[in-house]
Amino acid sequence: MVTKRLLHDLPENADLRRADSLAREIFSDVANKWALLIIEALGDGTLRFSELRQEVDGISHKMLTQNLRMLERNGLVDRKVYATVPPRVDYTLTAPGHALRATVDTICEWTQQHLGRIEDARQRFDG
Repeated sequence: MVTKRLLHDLPENADLRRADSLAREIFSDVANKWALLIIEALGDGTLRFSELRQEVDGISHKMLTQNLRMLERNGLVDRKVYATVPPRVDYTLTAPGHALRATVDTICEWTQQHLGRIEDARQRFDG
């Protein structure tokens, strides 16, 4: 099977199945709702912190800060600080961030496409 062959050809740090892999750590970082929503919001262009907070409804100042730092650490978001009073900080997606946004867009489209079916399934399950 092609999938098994590809998995065996991966270096150990790229195998999501391994608990100690770098790939799993990165996956864990970016596969959370706040990170995905931030990536989606930045997909249309550069935003300031306050603009991002408005775009990502419900996110706290602390969670936005933590997720932006994590995304910057992973090379998905670029942070640019301007020496002005008050300080100005802009956030934008990097090339890998834009590539990930395509996947995020697919997840968003999937969610919207199947929202009704999922809601029906939840009602049946909970009923």
